Amino acid sequence: MPKQTFFNLSEEKKQTLIQAGKNEFSRVSLAEASIANIVKEAKIPRGSFYQYFYDKEDLYFYLLTEMAKERRAEFILSLKKHNGDIFNSLTELFHLMIVEMENDSLRKFYRNVFLNMNYKTEKAFLDNMNLNSFNKQYVEIKYLLNTEHLNVSNEEELFQLVQIVLMTMMQNLVQKFANDMSNESVIQNYSVQMCLLKRGLLKVND
Repeated sequence: MPKQTFFNLSEEKKQTLIQAGKNEFSRVSLAEASIANIVKEAKIPRGSFYQYFYDKEDLYFYLLTEMAKERRAEFILSLKKHNGDIFNSLTELFHLMIVEMENDSLRKFYRNVFLNMNYKTEKAFLDNMNLNSFNKQYVEIKYLLNTEHLNVSNEEELFQLVQIVLMTMMQNLVQKFANDMSNESVIQNYSVQMCLLKRGLLKVND
């Protein structure tokens, strides 16, 4: 997390630093990113950077967490719109992310994120929609989900179902960049996988 001095900055200065970070992480991966480039674009001394963040990883994961919070807010709005239908809600969220990636800067940022995905990166994205977090976020999402047509019998099964559909969405985003897939192709793949999950993977004998 950023240091308190970052949050004490004016909104304009915070956004300038955030944008400089996004631009650098859009240009290269986290491993190759340079604090020198970030502070040069933000027009601040290098020492000032360390007053706000511990290192470049601190800034990177702050950006990911903030983006994940935006996705969670969109997910909640979509759940309300679709009367708690998790499949329709996540499909809408997936399509929204695909459309956002038409922006050149965001596409490059997401590409570097998803092609260098690891446990910590994945956690930053998923924690803000994680039903296993017993806090206000958990309560808000849990009670928005319509379980009437879901084949789950307890909260653990509900949690696992949500994890499965979230990971399906994440893997399709990774595959889009790994295989340079068109929007149409990745949406088609995602739609087929969602249909399979909704239908079930095991035939039931008559």
